Amino acid sequence: MGTKITRRQIGVGAATLAAFGILHYPASAAEFTYKLGHDQTVTHPQHLRVVEAAKKIAEETSGRLVVNVFPNSQLGSDSQMMAQVRSGALELTQIGDIIFGDLVPVASLAALPFAFVTPADLWAAMDGDLGNYIHAELEKKLALHVFEKGWDAGVRHLFTSEKPIHQAADLDGMKLRVPAGALALSLFKGLGASPTTVPSAEVYTALQTHLVDGAEGPLVTIENSKYYETTKYISLTSHMQTPFEMVANGQAWRRLPEKLQEVLSRNMNEAALAERANIATGDDQLLAQLKTQGQEIIVPDKGSFREVLREANLYARWRDMYGGPVPFALVEKVSGKLI
Repeated sequence: MGTKITRRQIGVGAATLAAFGILHYPASAAEFTYKLGHDQTVTHPQHLRVVEAAKKIAEETSGRLVVNVFPNSQLGSDSQMMAQVRSGALELTQIGDIIFGDLVPVASLAALPFAFVTPADLWAAMDGDLGNYIHAELEKKLALHVFEKGWDAGVRHLFTSEKPIHQAADLDGMKLRVPAGALALSLFKGLGASPTTVPSAEVYTALQTHLVDGAEGPLVTIENSKYYETTKYISLTSHMQTPFEMVANGQAWRRLPEKLQEVLSRNMNEAALAERANIATGDDQLLAQLKTQGQEIIVPDKGSFREVLREANLYARWRDMYGGPVPFALVEKVSGKLI
């Protein structure tokens, strides 16, 4: 799994692992210099592990392949970076499956609401038949290379400024920021909220100015992005999980000699597994930290959310919208029957 990343190291990660991924080997000396963009902060385990992998790749290839990492949406929003990697303007990026779902609907099944009880359930599916199916569809339809191991941005919860969320009915009419993916919009419309999409880099301001009443996301994002400065309540809904894919522009991948492909792939996959472990062990510490930062933690009635989904027949609709019965059966192979 590599180096253990502690909460203290996360806090100083930009200093210890080089915030932008600029390495000892100058780009002018490299045979291949690739850019990797993502939307996480420089203190997020996802960024820290990517930078760690990039350093190893440069060292193992004696500087032949240099991957420079650009965090925090420096190269654009998720949708913009996805367009860039498809066009070849960007060689590598990490994008959430739910975002990919707007172009390849079946990818949305990786974040199906309340389907995977634990992260272990999610990764059993994504390291198995469901992940293989989704990766093949992404490669075929978007002309990308998808790395074998996905990354984890955490289990998603609700955080709000003025109104605590104890049950599904409390969401009625609430202006809620959600990711720019059709599945998240469908979920929160179905729960009675008024969801809106805001780029990741603008969420703090949207909360601060009350453009939205709340948002949703993993605990690590709430803490690292300092959303606790603009909110009061965190409701532990665990409504969705957040798998990400590491992808490369297809031509950029094929340009690499086989040996460099192996080094890039192996290090990124190992980094993904290490990052998953960081996320899996961090939530208890994060909850304790967020309490000291003025957040009231609420354990909601999760059954009320599931009941609304069942009454609205949303799982059947999602099955038909996001790939049909074949990939949906791969979800239920791990989750159990949802319909």
